[in-house]
Amino acid sequence: MISPNLRGKRIILASQSPRRQYLLKELGFEFGVMVPDVEEVYPDGLLPEEIAIYLAELKADAIDHTLLDENTIVITADTIVYIGNEVLGKPADHDAAVMMLRKLSGKTHDVITAVCLVSANRKKVFHVLSEVTFKELEMKEIEYYIENFKPYDKAGGYGVQEWIGYIGISRIEGSFFNVMGLPVKELYEEMLTF
Repeated sequence: MISPNLRGKRIILASQSPRRQYLLKELGFEFGVMVPDVEEVYPDGLLPEEIAIYLAELKADAIDHTLLDENTIVITADTIVYIGNEVLGKPADHDAAVMMLRKLSGKTHDVITAVCLVSANRKKVFHVLSEVTFKELEMKEIEYYIENFKPYDKAGGYGVQEWIGYIGISRIEGSFFNVMGLPVKELYEEMLTF
């Protein structure tokens, strides 16, 4: 571990996302995984970043806090895809995924990931915004992607690190890894001072 502050710390990633697990591992952290049991619903009237923050904190609150001590750090995160005035969650089925990708086609949208760090006596929440621009997607490209990659566990109905990202994304302003689901640079910096 690069930081003496983190030596002896037990890190828990409260996420079943294989992408978040992969990215945290690539940062060099050893960690356990715990999946909070939460329904990802939020109050009306929140701004997009407030939705992401609310859901990241909701996941942190769902953790069994008797497991926490000053040497344990739990990481939760939530990613929101936002276009116009609409939040695009995870598509429920094929038709919803098609609808989402058609909305994103040829346009720029925002991806906001909020991260919550929590221990027995501390809590830190931050969020990162990236802008993603898609080319005009052809219907056959959308259908091919959904059929072969089944993006039903991904906000906005796509994974930047998958085929649709390779052929469809023309520009990203901000963190690529934020779009993937975990802003690793910012997380690393926050972990060093937590």
